[in-house]
Amino acid sequence: MLPYGRQSIDENDIAAVAEVLRGNWLTTGPAVAQFEKDVAAVAGVPGPAVAVTSGTAALHTAYAASGVGPGDEVITTPLTFFATATTAMWQGARVVFADVSEDTGNLDPDAAAAAVTDRTKVIAGVDYGGHPIDAPALAKVAHDAGAVLLEDAAHSVGGSLDGVPVGALADLTTFSFFPTKNLTTAEGGAVVSPSDELLAAARNFKGIGYTRDEAKLRVTDEGPWYYEVHSLGLNYRLPDVLAALGSSQLGRLAQFKARRQEITDRYNAALADIDVLRTPAHRAGAEPVWHLYPLRILDGRRRELFEHLHADGIGVQVNYIPVHTQPIFADLGWRKGQFPIAEAYSAQEISLPMFPDLTDADVDRVIDSVRTFVGA
Repeated sequence: MLPYGRQSIDENDIAAVAEVLRGNWLTTGPAVAQFEKDVAAVAGVPGPAVAVTSGTAALHTAYAASGVGPGDEVITTPLTFFATATTAMWQGARVVFADVSEDTGNLDPDAAAAAVTDRTKVIAGVDYGGHPIDAPALAKVAHDAGAVLLEDAAHSVGGSLDGVPVGALADLTTFSFFPTKNLTTAEGGAVVSPSDELLAAARNFKGIGYTRDEAKLRVTDEGPWYYEVHSLGLNYRLPDVLAALGSSQLGRLAQFKARRQEITDRYNAALADIDVLRTPAHRAGAEPVWHLYPLRILDGRRRELFEHLHADGIGVQVNYIPVHTQPIFADLGWRKGQFPIAEAYSAQEISLPMFPDLTDADVDRVIDSVRTFVGA
């Protein structure tokens, strides 16, 4: 079975991990510090990133850093992995969904603006498939409301919009380093921000909420072992052994990006002329890193195409089931039919295989199977 996504590990990655295993640090140490600097450099922000244990942990940490709490509202897209929404709920927020743009599947700025209330604390856009959100428009909506713009960039580390790297476009940006993502630490994530204040809050939260910073201590006559807990936090610390893998992978990010674009171009060239298919949109000024190849089939036969490809030994996926239709949100009153663009996109979408180690022959095999199904 040809998988729809998988990691790309080489001997340099293995050597980087082995070096840590032979050293004195396994948990947070010098490899994490280096990885945080490396991620910040790619993201185009000055301060080191805040490395965490997963993309979900990164989202939770970002919401906590932005001060989200009970009574606050977080506006986000229903076309995403559900953690974009549920991690805000862990902070006590009410999640408010808004529809997406028909072409990219990203949060629509006009829909987000219509959902703003005096309780809006964060607007969270998602770089669906690797295509950056319309950050300038969403930032204006957020900042006009006194809110924070959070970019869930789980799909798009290494991308940019109008020459600005993903990571420097929003007030807070979160990354995921799951094996199928653009680079991997096995499990892991990171938070970046241009704001020192938001970064400090994120670092405190992921470090269990305690401090040894003498400027913050209420008791100052204890010994060097002394620490204080001023706020709630969680242990989301990434270990050195995983951070070393991440830094090694970052060395190949440009290569990964280029190959993902080549695969996208090959799919597009072979499928764009078929009336019942819709290839991914690519807006001017956006430089995506294609985490997914989200093909849409417009004639209502998505399930049949899914089953046809599986029968041909080709792994595919659906990204995503609209979050507002999940029972946890249906129980809060959200209903199918409220976000027709996101729901239509989801009903049509099928993610074809996309990872850097796909060969041209693999891609052509997928193309041939799709074209056979649609009779092209």
